[in-house]
Amino acid sequence: MVFHPSQIIIRKRDGHALSDQQIHALIQHFSDGSLPDYQMAALAMAIFLQGMDARETTTLTRSMLESGSTLRWPDDGTLYVDKHSTGGIGDKISLLLAPLLACQGVRVPMISGRGLGPTGGTLDKLESIPGFRTDLSESEILQVVSDVGCLITGATESLAPADRKLYALRDVTGTVPSIPLITASILSKKLAASLDALVLDVKFGSGAFMKTLEEARALATSLVNTGTQLGLATSALITDMNQPLGRAVGNLVEVTEVIDVLKGEGPADVRELTLQLAKEVLTKAGQASDGLEDHLSSGRALERFEQMVVAQGGNLGQLPSPAESSELLAVASGHVQSIDSEQLGLVVITLGGGRQMMNDAIDHRVGLEILVRIGDVVEQGEPLAIIYSDDSDRRLAAEEAIGAAIQIGDAATPSNPLVVEKI
Repeated sequence: MVFHPSQIIIRKRDGHALSDQQIHALIQHFSDGSLPDYQMAALAMAIFLQGMDARETTTLTRSMLESGSTLRWPDDGTLYVDKHSTGGIGDKISLLLAPLLACQGVRVPMISGRGLGPTGGTLDKLESIPGFRTDLSESEILQVVSDVGCLITGATESLAPADRKLYALRDVTGTVPSIPLITASILSKKLAASLDALVLDVKFGSGAFMKTLEEARALATSLVNTGTQLGLATSALITDMNQPLGRAVGNLVEVTEVIDVLKGEGPADVRELTLQLAKEVLTKAGQASDGLEDHLSSGRALERFEQMVVAQGGNLGQLPSPAESSELLAVASGHVQSIDSEQLGLVVITLGGGRQMMNDAIDHRVGLEILVRIGDVVEQGEPLAIIYSDDSDRRLAAEEAIGAAIQIGDAATPSNPLVVEKI
C-alpha cells in the first residue's frame, strides 16, 4: 500500500473512519521517524475533533502496543496488576498504590507518564526525590519488580515507543482530552507490561480532562471495552475531581503527602481512594484484599515504598525543602461553594512546577497546599492555601488566581462522593 499521510489526515479531518491498514501505517511511520511531528500533530487534532469509533480505537491501541516490545514475566503463577488515572489535580495515588499492592503479594510494574496539561505527572513527582530514576531499562524493570515487587518508571525506548512520542506532542498541541487518544495512550503502555488485571481511575470535574460525568462515563467505557477486547481484565472507577485530591498540589509537596499517608496519616480522601482502587484491582485479579488497611497503619507499605525508591536510585533522606511559603487568606466569611481545580493546576505550572513547552525544566520545590474543601465554613482572614515559591512576583500572581478559583458564598454546597460509579 502506498502511504499518503496527508490523504489520511484529510480523511479523518472530514469525519471518515480510517482503515486498520491506514492506522497501522501511520503509527509505524511515526515510530520510525519517517512521519514528521507536524503531520502527527495534525492527525491528533483531526482525531480530537472528529473522534474514532470502537474499531479504530482498538486498532490504534494495538498499533501503538505493537510499535515496541512487551515485558515477559516468569511463568510462576504470580499475578501482575496495575492502576492508571486519567489525571487530576493533586492525584498522587500511584505512589501509594504500587507499594501497597506489592505488600499483598501481587507485583506492580507501573509504567507511568509525565504531566499533561494542568495535571501533574507521576514521574515528575517522583523526580522530586534526589537520584530517583524513571528511565529504567527492560532488564532493570524485570529485576526491580522481582526484588521489590513494584516499581514506577517511564516507558522504555522499546515499550510502546509510539505513545512516548505522541504523549509529549499531545501535551503541547491542545489534543489531550480526546477519548481515542487517551484510551490508546493508557492501554498501549499497560498492555506492554503484560498485566493480569488493570483498574482505571477515570476522573471528572473541574480538575479533570473530562468535565462532566457523561464524558467520564464515555471514556471509562472506551477504556474498559478496549482493554477487554485486547485480552486484559479491566475495570474502572469514576471519581470526582471537582476539588483537589488531598491538600498538596505540586511535585515535592505531593511526595511529602504520600509519605504521610504511608505513615497512616495524611488526608482521608487520599487514603480512601487508594484503598478502593486496591480492592478493585485485586478483586479483578481474583485475589483477596484483606489486610490492606493494616499495611498502611503498620508501616509495611512505607517500607516497601522506601525499598522501591532505593532500588530506583533515590534517597528519601535527601528530600529538599519546599520553596519559600506564604499564606493566602480568605477575604470574606462564608461557605466554600466551588473550587476550580484546573486553575490550581495551571497556577503550579505558572510557578514553574509544570511544562508549557515540551522541553521545559521543572522546579520540583514549588507547589500549593489547599486547606479548604467544598462545603467548609471559613472566616475572613482564615488561611485558604499555602503557596510555595521563591519568586515574589509569581507568588502574587498565584494568590490572585487561587483567590478567583475558590468561590466563597452564603449558601452551603454539598460535594460529590469520591467514587461515583464503577464500569
